[in-house]
Amino acid sequence: MREKFRDVNSNNDEAPPRALMPRRLAAIVAGDVVGYSRLMEIDEEGTHVRMKRIQRDLIEPSIIEHKGRLVKTTGDGFIAIFDSPVEAVRCGIVIQQNMFGRNTSLPKDHWIEYRIGVNLGDVIIEDDDIYGDGVNVAVRLENIAEPGEVYISGGIYEQIKHKLVCGYESLGDRKVKNITDPVRVYRVLPDPAALNRTRRRRETILIFLLSFTLLGTAGGALWYLLRQPYGAAPDRPSASALSQSSKAAPLPVPEKQAVQPSQPSLGTATPNQQQPAPQIQPSAPASPATKEAALQAPPATPPVAALREPEMKMLQGGTFMMGSNEDMTEKPIHRVTIKPFAISRYPISVREWNQCAEAKACSFVATGQEDAPVTNVSWSNAKQFVTWLVAATGKPYRLPSEAEWEYAARGGTQTKYWWGEEFRTGMADCKNCGDVAAAEQPVKIGSFKPNPFGLYDMGGGVDQWVEDCWHTNYHGAPSDGSPWLQGDCTSHVIRSGSWMNDSRYVRPANRDYYDTNVQYPTHGFRVALSP
Repeated sequence: MREKFRDVNSNNDEAPPRALMPRRLAAIVAGDVVGYSRLMEIDEEGTHVRMKRIQRDLIEPSIIEHKGRLVKTTGDGFIAIFDSPVEAVRCGIVIQQNMFGRNTSLPKDHWIEYRIGVNLGDVIIEDDDIYGDGVNVAVRLENIAEPGEVYISGGIYEQIKHKLVCGYESLGDRKVKNITDPVRVYRVLPDPAALNRTRRRRETILIFLLSFTLLGTAGGALWYLLRQPYGAAPDRPSASALSQSSKAAPLPVPEKQAVQPSQPSLGTATPNQQQPAPQIQPSAPASPATKEAALQAPPATPPVAALREPEMKMLQGGTFMMGSNEDMTEKPIHRVTIKPFAISRYPISVREWNQCAEAKACSFVATGQEDAPVTNVSWSNAKQFVTWLVAATGKPYRLPSEAEWEYAARGGTQTKYWWGEEFRTGMADCKNCGDVAAAEQPVKIGSFKPNPFGLYDMGGGVDQWVEDCWHTNYHGAPSDGSPWLQGDCTSHVIRSGSWMNDSRYVRPANRDYYDTNVQYPTHGFRVALSP
């Protein structure tokens, strides 16, 4: 950029006039790896190769996908800028969650963990770098962030606080190096329920400590009272009384009184009646054969809860027109023929998911109401559940294809929504779609009317994973209802929209995508079954 402002009459470079310096307001994302020097010391060549791969396969694609620009990389970090604060924070969340998935199969001391800071500020832009306090604040936020966390400034928080399905924990005003004013800092919690769980945990600890203090005080008072002589007032004795009591003869010790053991009340005896103690007859000694049989008998096993399979609905299949002209990703509209298949009436619930978690086949235990749909599920998590369900039942369960999902969601209709061309309130669990208030979790499954095929929540509630890899449109899509598995499968298709999306997302034709291995708080799934 400086070349542009060179004076033709001078051999010296001159900085451009201040007024001509390109500036813009941007969301700046700064990230670096925790303990990079230690990782290089453990395995220099391996760490270098892994860092290059992460930059190529994760950092750069994530920034591009979220409409940002990678400004520069260092050996252990990067800086990027975004027009949208929402996209900047989304990018940070995707990177952190993807890194968590990559690290789970490695020893702890080989983990590559990023710290990420995001700030909104005015920056000076050059071809290969950016400058300004806005950049400095983003770097300082990254410096104080915990490994695997995203920290944002107050400016970013004000822009995104009602636009992402996240929780935010205020860390107060922080004084950071080389920045005059304190910076308001927030920690991003990708699970919106995490903040309330943190608050409840703190409240529980405070209540416990307060209760423990009160019990200790009450116990001390009781101990003091019990040490007083019988009938004496619990007042502290005077000094003269103490001196005289030291000369007095010791008090006589009262004789022990015989205490009669209490007898259990039998029959209709009153409390004053004396009942003879019941006589217990000694049992006959076990024979050697009985003892040997008892030793050889297998130990008793606790009863195993019966497996609860998803409730399935058989569909006869048929031909329908897939797609719409509402969005470029839904074009072109094309004819698809669907073979008979079964699909679950409801999204998979928390109760159903936790059967898999209890069997140690799914990677986490879901929280929330048992009859609510499970959330925060990646595509890989959904495949874990399907693999377990096949092994547990011997049935060919799977994820539905994208074409099967849309066919089932339409319920035999070709209108914008399955109930007609216009949206109607009270038909789906979505943002501003009825009387149901926004919550940390979607409402329980089956709370709204089923579509004509008898399927519930095929629009709203939770986003639902399907088998297909993501493609930006339907050019070349299969016409036989099979999943589209060719191409780059780092992202997979999600359908339905969620309780945090508006009514546009609950259309049967609406489609979106997300990273294959990354969990997100609005993502769930349902299963299909081949006949």
